[in-house]
Amino acid sequence: MARHTFSEAEGPGSQRPEVGRVVAGRYLLLRPLGDGGRDRVWLAHDQLLSREVALEAARSGTRSLPRPPGHPHVVTVHEVVEHEGVPWIVMEYVAGAVDLRELVARRGPLAPADCARIGLAVLAVLGSPDAGRERSGPRREVGPADILLAPDRAGAPYGRILLLDHVVARPGDGDGLLALGRTLHYAVEGHEPSEREVPGPPVRAGALGPLLERLLAGDRARRVTVAEAEAELAWIVTPQTETDARPRTDPGSQPPWSAAHPAVTGPAALAGRHPAAAPGGHRRRRPRALRAALSGGLGLVLALGGVWYALADRAADGTGAPYGDAVGLAAPLRDGDCVRARWPGGARFTGTPRLTVDPACRGGAPDGQVMAFVPAASAGEARELGPARCEERTRELRARLADVRSVAVVPAEGGFETALRRTACLVLGVHGPVHGPLGRHREPGSVFADTATMQRRDCLDVRSAREVRLVSCAGRYDAQVLGFTRLAAGVTLAEAPAAADTACARQVPPRDYGFDPSLYEAGSRTAAGAWKSGSHLVVCTVRRQNGGTMEGNGP
Repeated sequence: MARHTFSEAEGPGSQRPEVGRVVAGRYLLLRPLGDGGRDRVWLAHDQLLSREVALEAARSGTRSLPRPPGHPHVVTVHEVVEHEGVPWIVMEYVAGAVDLRELVARRGPLAPADCARIGLAVLAVLGSPDAGRERSGPRREVGPADILLAPDRAGAPYGRILLLDHVVARPGDGDGLLALGRTLHYAVEGHEPSEREVPGPPVRAGALGPLLERLLAGDRARRVTVAEAEAELAWIVTPQTETDARPRTDPGSQPPWSAAHPAVTGPAALAGRHPAAAPGGHRRRRPRALRAALSGGLGLVLALGGVWYALADRAADGTGAPYGDAVGLAAPLRDGDCVRARWPGGARFTGTPRLTVDPACRGGAPDGQVMAFVPAASAGEARELGPARCEERTRELRARLADVRSVAVVPAEGGFETALRRTACLVLGVHGPVHGPLGRHREPGSVFADTATMQRRDCLDVRSAREVRLVSCAGRYDAQVLGFTRLAAGVTLAEAPAAADTACARQVPPRDYGFDPSLYEAGSRTAAGAWKSGSHLVVCTVRRQNGGTMEGNGP
Protein backbone atom coordinates (compact mmCIF):
# COMPACT_ATOMS: atom_id res chain seq x y z
CA MET A 1 0.00 0.00 0.00
CA ALA A 2 1.45 3.34 -1.04
CA ARG A 3 2.02 5.94 1.66
CA HIS A 4 1.48 9.65 1.22
CA THR A 5 4.42 12.03 1.40
CA PHE A 6 4.85 15.77 1.72
CA SER A 7 7.91 17.93 1.71
CA GLU A 8 9.45 19.46 4.80
CA ALA A 9 8.28 22.89 3.68
CA GLU A 10 4.67 21.77 3.69
CA GLY A 11 2.49 21.44 6.73
CA PRO A 12 -0.05 18.68 7.35
CA GLY A 13 -2.80 20.85 5.82
CA SER A 14 -1.00 20.78 2.46
CA GLN A 15 -0.25 17.06 2.36
CA ARG A 16 -0.22 15.29 -1.00
CA PRO A 17 -1.79 11.86 -0.61
CA GLU A 18 -1.33 9.14 -3.20
CA VAL A 19 -3.53 6.63 -4.99
CA GLY A 20 -4.14 3.58 -2.83
CA ARG A 21 -3.84 5.32 0.52
CA VAL A 22 -6.60 4.61 3.06
CA VAL A 23 -7.80 7.63 5.02
CA ALA A 24 -9.20 7.17 8.53
CA GLY A 25 -9.03 3.40 8.10
CA ARG A 26 -11.99 3.46 5.73
CA TYR A 27 -11.67 5.61 2.60
CA LEU A 28 -9.49 4.22 -0.21
CA LEU A 29 -8.16 7.03 -2.45
CA LEU A 30 -8.75 6.19 -6.12
CA ARG A 31 -7.80 9.30 -8.12
CA PRO A 32 -7.79 13.11 -7.89
CA LEU A 33 -10.91 14.93 -9.06
CA GLY A 34 -10.74 18.10 -11.15
CA ASP A 35 -7.91 20.58 -11.26
CA GLY A 36 -7.21 24.17 -10.30
CA GLY A 37 -9.27 25.03 -7.23
CA ARG A 38 -10.51 21.42 -6.98
CA ASP A 39 -7.16 19.63 -6.87
CA ARG A 40 -7.56 18.87 -3.16
CA VAL A 41 -10.56 16.61 -3.82
CA TRP A 42 -10.23 12.87 -4.38
CA LEU A 43 -12.53 10.13 -5.58
CA ALA A 44 -12.49 7.52 -2.83
CA HIS A 45 -14.16 4.22 -2.09
CA ASP A 46 -15.92 3.90 1.25
CA GLN A 47 -14.92 0.37 2.25
CA LEU A 48 -17.51 0.21 5.03
CA LEU A 49 -20.59 1.16 2.99
CA SER A 50 -19.26 0.09 -0.45
CA ARG A 51 -19.89 3.40 -2.20
CA GLU A 52 -17.87 6.06 -3.99
CA VAL A 53 -17.44 9.41 -2.22
CA ALA A 54 -15.52 12.64 -2.73
CA LEU A 55 -12.85 13.29 -0.10
CA GLU A 56 -11.27 16.67 0.56
CA ALA A 57 -8.41 17.54 2.90
CA ALA A 58 -9.82 20.60 4.66
CA ARG A 59 -7.90 23.84 4.75
CA SER A 60 -7.16 25.47 8.07
CA GLY A 61 -10.34 26.90 9.59
CA THR A 62 -12.72 25.16 7.18
CA ARG A 63 -15.67 23.48 8.79
CA SER A 64 -18.84 21.80 7.58
CA LEU A 65 -21.93 23.93 7.99
CA PRO A 66 -25.46 22.54 8.40
CA ARG A 67 -27.82 22.74 5.44
CA PRO A 68 -31.54 22.02 5.10
CA PRO A 69 -31.93 18.25 4.54
CA GLY A 70 -32.71 17.21 1.01
CA HIS A 71 -31.79 20.50 -0.65
CA PRO A 72 -31.53 19.92 -4.41
CA HIS A 73 -28.62 22.36 -4.89
CA VAL A 74 -26.22 21.18 -2.18
CA VAL A 75 -23.51 18.54 -2.32
CA THR A 76 -24.21 16.35 0.68
CA VAL A 77 -21.53 16.18 3.37
CA HIS A 78 -21.64 12.73 4.96
CA GLU A 79 -19.17 13.41 7.76
CA VAL A 80 -15.82 14.97 8.70
CA VAL A 81 -13.08 12.55 9.77
CA GLU A 82 -9.62 13.23 11.12
CA HIS A 83 -6.54 11.45 9.81
CA GLU A 84 -3.01 12.13 11.02
CA GLY A 85 -4.10 15.46 12.46
CA VAL A 86 -5.84 16.68 9.29
CA PRO A 87 -9.64 16.94 8.94
CA TRP A 88 -11.07 15.34 5.78
CA ILE A 89 -14.54 16.23 4.50
CA VAL A 90 -16.43 13.20 3.17
CA MET A 91 -18.90 14.34 0.51
CA GLU A 92 -21.32 12.96 -2.04
CA TYR A 93 -19.53 12.03 -5.27
CA VAL A 94 -21.20 13.74 -8.24
CA ALA A 95 -20.17 11.96 -11.43
CA GLY A 96 -19.29 14.21 -14.35
CA ALA A 97 -19.26 17.41 -12.28
CA VAL A 98 -17.11 20.40 -13.21
CA ASP A 99 -16.79 23.58 -11.20
CA LEU A 100 -17.89 26.89 -12.69
CA ARG A 101 -14.37 28.33 -12.78
CA GLU A 102 -13.02 25.37 -14.72
CA LEU A 103 -16.01 25.31 -17.10
CA VAL A 104 -15.65 28.98 -18.04
CA ALA A 105 -11.90 28.60 -18.47
CA ARG A 106 -12.43 25.60 -20.72
CA ARG A 107 -15.55 26.58 -22.71
CA GLY A 108 -15.85 30.36 -22.44
CA PRO A 109 -18.46 32.70 -20.88
CA LEU A 110 -22.00 31.46 -20.28
CA ALA A 111 -25.25 32.94 -21.53
CA PRO A 112 -27.01 35.45 -19.23
CA ALA A 113 -30.09 33.23 -18.76
CA ASP A 114 -27.94 30.29 -17.62
CA CYS A 115 -25.99 32.55 -15.27
CA ALA A 116 -29.34 33.66 -13.83
CA ARG A 117 -30.25 30.04 -13.14
CA ILE A 118 -26.97 29.64 -11.28
CA GLY A 119 -27.71 32.79 -9.29
CA LEU A 120 -31.15 31.49 -8.28
CA ALA A 121 -29.62 28.23 -7.07
CA VAL A 122 -27.05 30.12 -4.99
CA LEU A 123 -29.69 32.36 -3.40
CA ALA A 124 -31.96 29.40 -2.72
CA VAL A 125 -29.18 27.80 -0.65
CA LEU A 126 -27.41 30.78 0.89
CA GLY A 127 -30.29 33.21 1.46
CA SER A 128 -30.38 34.27 5.11
CA PRO A 129 -33.41 33.44 7.29
CA ASP A 130 -34.28 37.16 7.46
CA ALA A 131 -33.95 37.73 3.72
CA GLY A 132 -37.14 39.77 3.67
CA ARG A 133 -35.59 42.42 5.92
CA GLU A 134 -34.17 45.48 4.16
CA ARG A 135 -30.52 45.11 3.17
CA SER A 136 -30.25 41.62 4.54
CA GLY A 137 -28.15 39.16 2.56
CA PRO A 138 -26.61 35.71 2.49
CA ARG A 139 -24.32 35.08 5.45
CA ARG A 140 -21.97 32.74 3.59
CA GLU A 141 -20.06 33.55 0.44
CA VAL A 142 -19.60 31.49 -2.67
CA GLY A 143 -17.12 31.70 -5.53
CA PRO A 144 -16.89 30.09 -8.99
CA ALA A 145 -14.85 27.14 -7.69
CA ASP A 146 -17.59 26.37 -5.12
CA ILE A 147 -20.32 25.82 -7.74
CA LEU A 148 -20.50 22.46 -9.49
CA LEU A 149 -22.36 21.78 -12.73
CA ALA A 150 -23.19 18.16 -13.49
CA PRO A 151 -25.36 16.11 -15.87
CA ASP A 152 -29.01 15.92 -14.90
CA ARG A 153 -31.31 12.94 -15.29
CA ALA A 154 -32.63 14.26 -18.61
CA GLY A 155 -29.14 14.13 -20.09
CA ALA A 156 -28.33 17.86 -20.12
CA PRO A 157 -24.54 17.91 -19.52
CA TYR A 158 -24.60 20.85 -17.07
CA GLY A 159 -28.25 20.81 -16.03
CA ARG A 160 -27.66 20.12 -12.33
CA ILE A 161 -26.31 22.99 -10.19
CA LEU A 162 -24.78 22.19 -6.80
CA LEU A 163 -22.92 24.13 -4.11
CA LEU A 164 -20.22 22.70 -1.91
CA ASP A 165 -21.69 22.28 1.55
CA HIS A 166 -18.76 23.70 3.52
CA VAL A 167 -18.46 27.15 1.88
CA VAL A 168 -17.77 29.79 4.54
CA ALA A 169 -17.41 33.56 4.49
CA ARG A 170 -13.98 35.12 4.68
CA PRO A 171 -13.30 36.86 8.01
CA GLY A 172 -14.40 40.47 7.97
CA ASP A 173 -16.24 40.18 4.66
CA GLY A 174 -19.78 38.92 5.06
CA ASP A 175 -21.30 40.61 2.02
CA GLY A 176 -22.58 37.53 0.23
CA LEU A 177 -24.45 39.50 -2.42
CA LEU A 178 -21.23 41.21 -3.50
CA ALA A 179 -19.60 37.77 -3.75
CA LEU A 180 -22.55 36.55 -5.82
CA GLY A 181 -22.14 39.54 -8.12
CA ARG A 182 -18.46 38.77 -8.63
CA THR A 183 -19.28 35.10 -9.35
CA LEU A 184 -21.97 35.95 -11.91
CA HIS A 185 -19.68 38.55 -13.50
CA TYR A 186 -17.00 35.88 -13.93
CA ALA A 187 -19.53 33.45 -15.41
CA VAL A 188 -21.03 35.83 -17.98
CA GLU A 189 -17.98 37.98 -18.80
CA GLY A 190 -15.25 35.36 -18.50
CA HIS A 191 -13.11 37.28 -16.00
CA GLU A 192 -13.27 38.77 -12.52
CA PRO A 193 -14.72 42.30 -12.23
CA SER A 194 -12.40 45.25 -11.92
CA GLU A 195 -11.07 46.02 -8.45
CA ARG A 196 -11.93 49.69 -8.93
CA GLU A 197 -14.52 51.18 -6.58
CA VAL A 198 -16.89 51.54 -9.53
CA PRO A 199 -16.27 48.63 -11.95
CA GLY A 200 -16.69 49.21 -15.66
CA PRO A 201 -20.02 48.22 -17.26
CA PRO A 202 -20.33 44.55 -18.25
CA VAL A 203 -19.96 43.87 -21.99
CA ARG A 204 -21.50 40.44 -22.56
CA ALA A 205 -24.08 40.37 -19.75
CA GLY A 206 -27.13 41.35 -21.83
CA ALA A 207 -30.25 41.08 -19.66
CA LEU A 208 -28.10 40.38 -16.61
CA GLY A 209 -26.17 43.66 -16.92
CA PRO A 210 -28.38 46.00 -14.84
CA LEU A 211 -28.50 43.56 -11.93
CA LEU A 212 -24.73 43.00 -12.07
CA GLU A 213 -24.09 46.72 -11.83
CA ARG A 214 -26.23 46.96 -8.69
CA LEU A 215 -24.69 43.81 -7.13
CA LEU A 216 -21.20 45.24 -7.65
CA ALA A 217 -22.00 48.87 -6.78
CA GLY A 218 -19.40 50.47 -4.51
CA ASP A 219 -22.15 52.42 -2.75
CA ARG A 220 -23.94 49.94 -0.49
CA ALA A 221 -27.09 52.06 -0.65
CA ARG A 222 -27.41 51.22 -4.37
CA ARG A 223 -27.11 47.46 -3.91
CA VAL A 224 -30.11 45.17 -4.12
CA THR A 225 -31.67 43.02 -1.41
CA VAL A 226 -31.87 39.24 -1.65
CA ALA A 227 -35.56 39.47 -2.57
CA GLU A 228 -34.83 41.99 -5.33
CA ALA A 229 -32.00 39.87 -6.71
CA GLU A 230 -34.22 36.77 -6.74
CA ALA A 231 -36.99 38.66 -8.53
CA GLU A 232 -34.65 40.01 -11.20
CA LEU A 233 -32.97 36.64 -11.80
CA ALA A 234 -36.37 34.94 -12.01
CA TRP A 235 -37.47 37.56 -14.55
CA ILE A 236 -34.48 36.69 -16.74
CA VAL A 237 -34.96 32.92 -16.41
CA THR A 238 -38.72 32.84 -17.02
CA PRO A 239 -39.79 33.29 -20.65
CA GLN A 240 -41.26 36.77 -21.18
CA THR A 241 -44.65 37.66 -22.62
CA GLU A 242 -44.39 41.45 -22.31
CA THR A 243 -43.99 43.41 -25.55
CA ASP A 244 -40.99 45.26 -24.13
CA ALA A 245 -39.28 42.13 -22.79
CA ARG A 246 -35.50 42.11 -22.72
CA PRO A 247 -33.60 39.45 -24.69
CA ARG A 248 -33.01 36.26 -22.66
CA THR A 249 -29.50 35.63 -23.95
CA ASP A 250 -26.62 37.34 -25.64
CA PRO A 251 -26.02 35.39 -28.88
CA GLY A 252 -22.31 35.94 -28.46
CA SER A 253 -22.04 33.99 -25.21
CA GLN A 254 -23.93 30.73 -25.67
CA PRO A 255 -22.89 28.01 -23.19
CA PRO A 256 -22.64 24.30 -24.01
CA TRP A 257 -26.12 23.51 -22.71
CA SER A 258 -28.05 26.50 -24.08
CA ALA A 259 -29.39 24.75 -27.17
CA ALA A 260 -32.54 23.68 -25.33
CA HIS A 261 -33.95 24.11 -21.85
CA PRO A 262 -36.54 21.69 -20.49
CA ALA A 263 -39.88 23.35 -20.01
CA VAL A 264 -41.22 23.98 -16.52
CA THR A 265 -44.09 21.65 -15.69
CA GLY A 266 -46.92 22.14 -13.27
CA PRO A 267 -48.37 25.38 -11.86
CA ALA A 268 -45.20 27.43 -12.35
CA ALA A 269 -45.58 27.14 -16.11
CA LEU A 270 -48.98 28.84 -15.95
CA ALA A 271 -47.95 31.87 -13.90
CA GLY A 272 -48.43 35.29 -15.49
CA ARG A 273 -45.94 38.14 -15.27
CA HIS A 274 -46.62 41.43 -13.55
CA PRO A 275 -44.13 44.27 -14.00
CA ALA A 276 -43.57 46.46 -10.98
CA ALA A 277 -41.78 49.75 -10.53
CA ALA A 278 -38.33 49.68 -8.98
CA PRO A 279 -35.28 51.92 -8.77
CA GLY A 280 -33.77 52.16 -12.22
CA GLY A 281 -36.73 50.32 -13.74
CA HIS A 282 -35.11 46.90 -13.42
CA ARG A 283 -37.14 45.23 -10.72
CA ARG A 284 -39.83 42.71 -11.58
CA ARG A 285 -42.20 41.07 -9.14
CA ARG A 286 -41.78 37.30 -9.09
CA PRO A 287 -44.73 35.20 -10.26
CA ARG A 288 -46.64 33.76 -7.32
CA ALA A 289 -45.85 30.14 -8.19
CA LEU A 290 -42.18 30.95 -8.82
CA ARG A 291 -41.93 32.76 -5.47
CA ALA A 292 -43.20 29.63 -3.74
CA ALA A 293 -40.72 27.48 -5.63
CA LEU A 294 -37.81 29.75 -4.72
CA SER A 295 -38.78 29.89 -1.06
CA GLY A 296 -38.66 26.10 -0.96
CA GLY A 297 -35.38 25.97 -2.90
CA LEU A 298 -37.04 24.30 -5.90
CA GLY A 299 -36.53 26.91 -8.62
CA LEU A 300 -34.37 24.63 -10.75
CA VAL A 301 -35.85 21.30 -9.69
CA LEU A 302 -39.12 22.38 -11.32
CA ALA A 303 -37.28 23.15 -14.54
CA LEU A 304 -34.92 20.18 -14.59
CA GLY A 305 -36.34 17.41 -12.39
CA GLY A 306 -38.59 14.50 -13.30
CA VAL A 307 -41.76 15.74 -11.60
CA TRP A 308 -45.41 15.76 -12.49
CA TYR A 309 -48.27 17.32 -10.59
CA ALA A 310 -51.55 15.41 -10.66
CA LEU A 311 -54.07 18.06 -9.77
CA ALA A 312 -57.24 16.67 -11.34
CA ASP A 313 -60.17 14.88 -9.69
CA ARG A 314 -60.54 17.24 -6.74
CA ALA A 315 -62.85 16.01 -3.98
CA ALA A 316 -63.99 18.23 -1.16
CA ASP A 317 -62.99 15.74 1.54
CA GLY A 318 -59.63 14.84 -0.03
CA THR A 319 -60.68 11.23 -0.63
CA GLY A 320 -60.72 11.22 -4.45
CA ALA A 321 -58.25 9.44 -6.73
CA PRO A 322 -54.91 9.63 -4.91
CA TYR A 323 -52.90 11.21 -7.72
CA GLY A 324 -55.64 12.48 -10.02
CA ASP A 325 -57.35 11.07 -13.10
CA ALA A 326 -54.33 11.47 -15.37
CA VAL A 327 -52.18 9.03 -13.36
CA GLY A 328 -55.12 6.65 -13.18
CA LEU A 329 -54.50 4.79 -9.90
CA ALA A 330 -57.48 4.10 -7.64
CA ALA A 331 -55.34 3.01 -4.67
CA PRO A 332 -52.20 4.58 -3.18
CA LEU A 333 -48.79 3.30 -4.14
CA ARG A 334 -47.04 1.08 -1.58
CA ASP A 335 -43.36 0.60 -0.78
CA GLY A 336 -41.75 -1.71 -3.31
CA ASP A 337 -44.60 -1.49 -5.84
CA CYS A 338 -43.27 -1.96 -9.34
CA VAL A 339 -45.00 0.13 -11.99
CA ARG A 340 -45.42 0.30 -15.72
CA ALA A 341 -45.75 3.77 -17.23
CA ARG A 342 -47.61 4.59 -20.44
CA TRP A 343 -46.45 8.00 -21.64
CA PRO A 344 -48.57 10.28 -23.86
CA GLY A 345 -47.27 10.00 -27.42
CA GLY A 346 -44.79 7.31 -26.35
CA ALA A 347 -41.95 9.72 -25.43
CA ARG A 348 -40.58 8.86 -21.98
CA PHE A 349 -40.68 11.61 -19.36
CA THR A 350 -42.89 13.79 -21.55
CA GLY A 351 -46.29 14.69 -20.11
CA THR A 352 -48.11 12.81 -17.36
CA PRO A 353 -47.88 9.01 -17.66
CA ARG A 354 -50.67 6.62 -16.79
CA LEU A 355 -49.40 4.17 -14.18
CA THR A 356 -50.32 0.56 -13.55
CA VAL A 357 -48.95 -1.53 -10.70
CA ASP A 358 -46.98 -4.69 -11.53
CA PRO A 359 -47.51 -6.90 -8.45
CA ALA A 360 -44.97 -9.56 -9.46
CA CYS A 361 -42.32 -6.91 -10.21
CA ARG A 362 -41.14 -8.99 -13.14
CA GLY A 363 -44.06 -9.68 -15.44
CA GLY A 364 -44.08 -7.39 -18.48
CA ALA A 365 -40.73 -5.78 -17.54
CA PRO A 366 -41.61 -3.02 -15.03
CA ASP A 367 -40.49 0.52 -15.81
CA GLY A 368 -39.59 1.32 -12.21
CA GLN A 369 -40.29 0.85 -8.52
CA VAL A 370 -41.48 2.83 -5.50
CA MET A 371 -38.39 3.32 -3.34
CA ALA A 372 -39.43 5.91 -0.73
CA PHE A 373 -42.19 8.21 0.53
CA VAL A 374 -42.27 11.80 1.69
CA PRO A 375 -45.02 12.58 4.25
CA ALA A 376 -46.70 15.99 4.25
CA ALA A 377 -49.17 17.95 6.35
CA SER A 378 -51.15 19.11 3.32
CA ALA A 379 -51.38 18.70 -0.43
CA GLY A 380 -49.75 22.11 -0.80
CA GLU A 381 -46.78 21.07 1.31
CA ALA A 382 -46.49 17.86 -0.72
CA ARG A 383 -46.33 19.87 -3.94
CA GLU A 384 -43.74 22.26 -2.51
CA LEU A 385 -41.43 19.85 -0.71
CA GLY A 386 -42.10 16.40 -2.18
CA PRO A 387 -40.05 16.59 -5.40
CA ALA A 388 -36.81 17.79 -3.81
CA ARG A 389 -37.08 15.34 -0.92
CA CYS A 390 -37.69 12.46 -3.34
CA GLU A 391 -34.49 13.47 -5.13
CA GLU A 392 -32.66 13.25 -1.81
CA ARG A 393 -34.31 10.00 -0.65
CA THR A 394 -33.38 8.20 -3.88
CA ARG A 395 -29.99 9.84 -4.46
CA GLU A 396 -27.82 7.07 -3.04
CA LEU A 397 -29.62 4.34 -4.97
CA ARG A 398 -29.50 6.33 -8.22
CA ALA A 399 -25.76 6.83 -7.77
CA ARG A 400 -25.34 3.03 -7.73
CA LEU A 401 -27.44 2.40 -10.84
CA ALA A 402 -26.54 3.33 -14.40
CA ASP A 403 -29.62 4.59 -16.20
CA VAL A 404 -32.41 5.66 -13.87
CA ARG A 405 -34.25 8.81 -12.91
CA SER A 406 -36.20 9.95 -9.85
CA VAL A 407 -39.85 10.90 -10.32
CA ALA A 408 -42.16 12.23 -7.60
CA VAL A 409 -45.85 11.27 -7.74
CA VAL A 410 -47.52 14.06 -5.75
CA PRO A 411 -51.00 13.61 -4.22
CA ALA A 412 -53.84 15.46 -5.90
CA GLU A 413 -55.59 18.13 -3.84
CA GLY A 414 -58.73 16.00 -3.82
CA GLY A 415 -56.93 12.73 -3.15
CA PHE A 416 -54.55 13.72 -0.38
CA GLU A 417 -56.11 11.42 2.22
CA THR A 418 -56.42 8.54 -0.24
CA ALA A 419 -52.71 8.90 -1.02
CA LEU A 420 -52.04 8.43 2.71
CA ARG A 421 -50.82 12.03 2.96
CA ARG A 422 -47.51 11.38 1.23
CA THR A 423 -45.63 11.70 -2.06
CA ALA A 424 -44.44 8.46 -3.67
CA CYS A 425 -40.82 8.48 -4.87
CA LEU A 426 -40.27 6.35 -7.96
CA VAL A 427 -37.04 5.30 -9.62
CA LEU A 428 -37.66 4.71 -13.34
CA GLY A 429 -35.44 3.52 -16.15
CA VAL A 430 -34.42 6.40 -18.42
CA HIS A 431 -34.29 4.55 -21.74
CA GLY A 432 -36.35 1.47 -20.98
CA PRO A 433 -37.68 -0.91 -18.32
CA VAL A 434 -35.67 -1.86 -15.24
CA HIS A 435 -36.73 -5.52 -15.64
CA GLY A 436 -37.04 -6.28 -11.94
CA PRO A 437 -36.68 -5.15 -8.32
CA LEU A 438 -34.19 -2.45 -7.36
CA GLY A 439 -31.97 -1.79 -4.35
CA ARG A 440 -33.09 -3.30 -1.07
CA HIS A 441 -36.02 -5.08 -2.74
CA ARG A 442 -33.65 -7.52 -4.43
CA GLU A 443 -33.08 -10.83 -2.65
CA PRO A 444 -29.67 -12.54 -2.29
CA GLY A 445 -29.50 -15.51 -4.63
CA SER A 446 -31.98 -14.04 -7.12
CA VAL A 447 -31.20 -14.32 -10.83
CA PHE A 448 -30.73 -11.07 -12.74
CA ALA A 449 -33.34 -10.77 -15.48
CA ASP A 450 -31.31 -7.93 -17.06
CA THR A 451 -28.23 -5.85 -16.33
CA ALA A 452 -30.48 -2.82 -15.64
CA THR A 453 -30.86 -3.85 -11.98
CA MET A 454 -27.12 -4.36 -11.38
CA GLN A 455 -25.59 -1.81 -8.98
CA ARG A 456 -22.08 -0.62 -8.31
CA ARG A 457 -20.28 -3.01 -5.91
CA ASP A 458 -22.78 -5.85 -6.46
CA CYS A 459 -21.12 -9.24 -6.14
CA LEU A 460 -22.05 -11.76 -8.80
CA ASP A 461 -22.23 -15.55 -8.93
CA VAL A 462 -21.76 -16.28 -12.65
CA ARG A 463 -23.15 -19.76 -13.31
CA SER A 464 -23.40 -19.44 -17.07
CA ALA A 465 -23.57 -16.81 -19.80
CA ARG A 466 -27.31 -16.50 -19.14
CA GLU A 467 -27.55 -17.13 -15.39
CA VAL A 468 -26.00 -14.59 -13.04
CA ARG A 469 -27.08 -14.38 -9.39
CA LEU A 470 -26.77 -11.65 -6.76
CA VAL A 471 -24.74 -12.88 -3.77
CA SER A 472 -23.25 -11.47 -0.60
CA CYS A 473 -19.84 -9.84 -0.94
CA ALA A 474 -18.85 -11.35 2.41
CA GLY A 475 -18.48 -14.81 0.85
CA ARG A 476 -17.19 -16.17 -2.44
CA TYR A 477 -18.20 -14.66 -5.77
CA ASP A 478 -17.01 -14.60 -9.36
CA ALA A 479 -17.09 -10.90 -10.20
CA GLN A 480 -17.92 -7.52 -8.72
CA VAL A 481 -19.60 -4.57 -10.45
CA LEU A 482 -17.40 -1.45 -10.56
CA GLY A 483 -19.25 0.87 -12.92
CA PHE A 484 -20.80 1.33 -16.35
CA THR A 485 -19.99 2.55 -19.84
CA ARG A 486 -21.70 2.85 -23.23
CA LEU A 487 -20.64 1.32 -26.51
CA ALA A 488 -20.80 3.10 -29.84
CA ALA A 489 -24.09 3.07 -31.73
CA GLY A 490 -22.61 0.92 -34.50
CA VAL A 491 -21.71 -1.99 -32.18
CA THR A 492 -24.16 -4.87 -32.57
CA LEU A 493 -25.38 -7.05 -29.72
CA ALA A 494 -23.32 -9.96 -31.07
CA GLU A 495 -20.19 -7.81 -31.07
CA ALA A 496 -20.94 -6.30 -27.65
CA PRO A 497 -19.27 -8.82 -25.26
CA ALA A 498 -15.79 -8.48 -26.76
CA ALA A 499 -16.13 -4.72 -27.29
CA ALA A 500 -17.44 -4.27 -23.75
CA ASP A 501 -14.43 -5.97 -22.14
CA THR A 502 -12.10 -3.64 -24.03
CA ALA A 503 -14.15 -0.53 -23.22
CA CYS A 504 -14.40 -1.40 -19.52
CA ALA A 505 -10.64 -2.06 -19.27
CA ARG A 506 -10.04 1.41 -20.69
CA GLN A 507 -12.78 3.44 -19.00
CA VAL A 508 -13.37 1.60 -15.69
CA PRO A 509 -9.99 -0.01 -14.97
CA PRO A 510 -9.98 -2.18 -11.82
CA ARG A 511 -6.64 -0.68 -10.71
CA ASP A 512 -8.49 2.62 -10.09
CA TYR A 513 -10.50 0.78 -7.45
CA GLY A 514 -7.47 -0.70 -5.69
CA PHE A 515 -7.30 -4.08 -7.46
CA ASP A 516 -3.82 -5.41 -8.25
CA PRO A 517 -3.55 -5.54 -12.08
CA SER A 518 -1.27 -8.57 -11.85
CA LEU A 519 -4.11 -10.58 -10.29
CA TYR A 520 -7.34 -8.99 -11.53
CA GLU A 521 -8.73 -7.92 -14.89
CA ALA A 522 -11.70 -6.02 -16.25
CA GLY A 523 -14.81 -7.91 -17.27
CA SER A 524 -18.27 -6.90 -18.45
CA ARG A 525 -21.91 -7.91 -18.71
CA THR A 526 -24.23 -7.08 -21.60
CA ALA A 527 -27.97 -7.58 -22.08
CA ALA A 528 -30.39 -7.39 -24.98
CA GLY A 529 -32.48 -4.74 -23.20
CA ALA A 530 -29.77 -2.11 -23.63
CA TRP A 531 -29.78 -2.72 -27.39
CA LYS A 532 -33.58 -2.69 -27.66
CA SER A 533 -33.64 0.70 -25.92
CA GLY A 534 -30.72 2.02 -27.95
CA SER A 535 -28.70 2.94 -24.84
CA HIS A 536 -25.91 0.34 -25.52
CA LEU A 537 -25.13 0.44 -21.79
CA VAL A 538 -22.80 -2.24 -20.42
CA VAL A 539 -21.84 -3.18 -16.87
CA CYS A 540 -18.13 -3.14 -16.03
CA THR A 541 -16.85 -5.71 -13.55
CA VAL A 542 -13.62 -6.99 -12.03
CA ARG A 543 -12.65 -10.67 -11.94
CA ARG A 544 -9.60 -12.83 -11.24
CA GLN A 545 -7.32 -13.39 -14.22
CA ASN A 546 -7.21 -17.15 -13.67
CA GLY A 547 -10.98 -17.40 -13.48
CA GLY A 548 -11.00 -18.30 -9.80
CA THR A 549 -13.48 -17.01 -7.27
CA MET A 550 -13.06 -13.80 -5.32
CA GLU A 551 -13.66 -13.54 -1.61
CA GLY A 552 -14.42 -10.87 0.98
CA ASN A 553 -15.11 -7.19 0.24
CA GLY A 554 -12.27 -6.63 -2.24
CA PRO A 555 -9.06 -4.64 -1.64
